Amino acid sequence: MNEWTKYRRGGLTEMRPYLEGEDLTGVSVGEDDRNNGSPKKGDMIARDPENPSDRWLVNARFFERQKFEPVSP
Repeated sequence: MNEWTKYRRGGLTEMRPYLEGEDLTGVSVGEDDRNNGSPKKGDMIARDPENPSDRWLVNARFFERQKFEPVSP
């Protein structure tokens, strides 16, 4: 299957800034991100609000391009 469809996200994802030098055990970091210098300042750590142990790195460039905005409680 070679057809790609664009999808808009409707849910919420919890995120916090990556802290330089922090232990990323349990955080998924993609190979492409590692090859491009992540984890680094400006990256974010995301987690699934329904499964807080499911955590992954969001690189700074992707975070900025997606225009993520904080949501008030």
